[in-house]
Amino acid sequence: MKKPQTVAKLTELGRVQLSDTFFLRDFLYSDIAAIHGLSNIPDDPDLAIAAGTRLCQDLLEPLQDAFGRLAIRSAYRSAEVNALGAAKGYNCASNERNAAAHIWDMRDFAGHMGATACIVVPRFANRFTGPQDWKKLAWWIHDHLPYATMEFFPVRFAFNLSWHEKPSRMVYSHIPESRGYLTKPGMDNHGGDHRAEWADIVG
Repeated sequence: MKKPQTVAKLTELGRVQLSDTFFLRDFLYSDIAAIHGLSNIPDDPDLAIAAGTRLCQDLLEPLQDAFGRLAIRSAYRSAEVNALGAAKGYNCASNERNAAAHIWDMRDFAGHMGATACIVVPRFANRFTGPQDWKKLAWWIHDHLPYATMEFFPVRFAFNLSWHEKPSRMVYSHIPESRGYLTKPGMDNHGGDHRAEWADIVG
């Protein structure tokens, strides 16, 4: 599929259903693109669809099934939009680092595909507001879903949730009270059942 050059073709692309409840259009809005007059459209729609489908089917749908509607804060970024975001200091990593992450239609240096969405889980964030409560959701995802990485932020515990062909299974926090890795391979807490950490957020 070629990059859309008309409204009709972009509408057609946006209607591509990635999973039971998510469409590609759900992930194409960008604050950076809106403010700076850029088009946040995949250069390689087929790769964006393939990576986004795995993100939605493997991670977002089961998370939504468990905790209710997800709010998408930031997801797909074109290489142009991401490069501008990095250059202007909008908390965007470089294109090299965001390939197979926020840039769904660019493979990483090793040739792997991946996709990232920054999301909020309103039902969780409205109920759990303590500075350490984000860990409950992180451990639930760690125990239940095939994520690649998670990266948590302070406001409403928004977090980057990533799917990748070679998952690193790392969880990192930018929350001041608990900045750093919650877990990653090699840490003593990485394996096993963490039910005691998340039991009170289900049911």
